[in-house]
Amino acid sequence: MGFFGNLFKSGKSADSPLKWDMHNHILFGIDDGSKSLDYSLLMAERFVRNGYHKIIATPHIMSDYYPNNRQIIEERLNLLRIALKEKEIPLEVEAAAEYYMDEFFLEKVRSKEQLMVFNGNHILVETSFMNRPVFFKQLFFELRTLGLSPILAHPERYIYFQEKYDEIEEIVQSGVKMQINLLSLTGYYSPGAKKLAQWLIKNGYYDFLGTDAHSTDHLDLIQEVYKTKLFESIDFDKVENTK
Repeated sequence: MGFFGNLFKSGKSADSPLKWDMHNHILFGIDDGSKSLDYSLLMAERFVRNGYHKIIATPHIMSDYYPNNRQIIEERLNLLRIALKEKEIPLEVEAAAEYYMDEFFLEKVRSKEQLMVFNGNHILVETSFMNRPVFFKQLFFELRTLGLSPILAHPERYIYFQEKYDEIEEIVQSGVKMQINLLSLTGYYSPGAKKLAQWLIKNGYYDFLGTDAHSTDHLDLIQEVYKTKLFESIDFDKVENTK
């Protein structure tokens, strides 16, 4: 048994209702997350310590900055899987993507390109933090028309949503699922993001809780999230990544 195997044998993992993560940047060298395979392994160790058995890696696909595609993502995924097995790290890893909602993504949708999804038809999308795209609602409609189930990543972090509760309700009622970042519950990103996360939780507007981990620092802070009253107030029967 190697170093990591001994680590897991003697270490304690967190007691958390969250068993798998569907938003993180563990795949190395292709976006603003992990920069090396060794660092990805350190992140994997943190996931296990936080109680996770499985993760869905979701690297950015953003035309201007991170022009990733299925081939690039799956190559990194395979390398990580091999390394996890060699190091005896008990973490299952699959891959999808975090799609940036711009005109290039709209073109992919309209051309019926095979998009990277998880659990059959779930697709993770994000927007600019400051401004939502003019085709925001239309793009969600077109995704659903294709039989996909869109999940809006970290809605609490979007400045254009803060204090615009009616607009969020409209999106939720249209069938879009919501994924809250765990670190938002501690105020890590901003007081405004925490306030909106509180409102989303109070009103039951959440379907997934994601780490959005870009680093080991993010994953180390998850332990503090588990101790918050806001985390304890969540109805985990509503959360899809608990089973």
